[in-house]
Amino acid sequence: MTRPKKTRPIDLSAVKTYSYFDRENRTEIESFGRPVKDNSGEDFFESLPRFLKALDLNEFIALVVEARRAELPFHMMLGAHTIKVGLSPIFIELMQKGIVTGLSFNCAGIIHDLELAFWGGTSEDVQAGLQDGSFGMVVETADAFADVCNLAAGDNIGLGEACGRYINEKDAKHRALSMFAVAQELCLPVTVHAGIGTDIVAQHPSYDAAKVAVASHIDFRILASICGSLDTGGVIANVGSAVILPEVFLKALTVARNMTGSAGKLTTANFDMISHYRPMVNVVARPTFKAGKGFNFVGHHEIMIPLLAWGLKKRFDN
Repeated sequence: MTRPKKTRPIDLSAVKTYSYFDRENRTEIESFGRPVKDNSGEDFFESLPRFLKALDLNEFIALVVEARRAELPFHMMLGAHTIKVGLSPIFIELMQKGIVTGLSFNCAGIIHDLELAFWGGTSEDVQAGLQDGSFGMVVETADAFADVCNLAAGDNIGLGEACGRYINEKDAKHRALSMFAVAQELCLPVTVHAGIGTDIVAQHPSYDAAKVAVASHIDFRILASICGSLDTGGVIANVGSAVILPEVFLKALTVARNMTGSAGKLTTANFDMISHYRPMVNVVARPTFKAGKGFNFVGHHEIMIPLLAWGLKKRFDN
């Protein structure tokens, strides 16, 4: 074999250069962020850099405002963690202001909302309860959920509407902080999408899987109707559901588009602490393919959602 020659550094004198003034820059000082001065009344969102996620957040807020001013829906799908970290008042105000037009939850959303509405606290120590088999065995929660399912079955309504009515009819002590109760008073749709065996109530003898399934399927059909309106220029956001709600949304949107025969136009967004496969594909990418725009925002819910709400309210007030 021929002995390889030593590789020498290239001679850079032969490279072709051009003037800075002939280059198109992607970053310019006009797009920089700026400090917000105390008590200046300056808009925080206008002070953000016009790059990457800051630019996306302002664009998403603008698209929500545009949709609502056109009387198109802004629907939010919420994982139960949003309730556990104290965000219920934020969502409630957005509903009361006419910004959010409906909510969807997994079944854990009902559990946490019921416990907060009636007793003012929720979220147990799972690790401790798992050790001795007491995790999820609170009887009052299971009984309240069973009552909601009985109400749904008796009146042939979905789990979401039944939960709101139950909390209001029972005049729960903290019903003003219940998203289900407030939505029911405002006549806004709330849908619940249950998985059998995914929630603590399924551990109790009072659990009626048939009633849960029937009521949850009614809510699926309601969400499909909502998707029909969303697909005419509306906006939907998924906040903290990694699997169930992105999967349900994809099927509900498919039903809506099956009825019309084609995709329409919508804006979607995913808010979560990390990026998951299903929200990225089933919320951000697939529904908006040649039919709109999808956004993804990574951050803690207890910071990102108040920030989003602040931006929405400022834009609606202007």
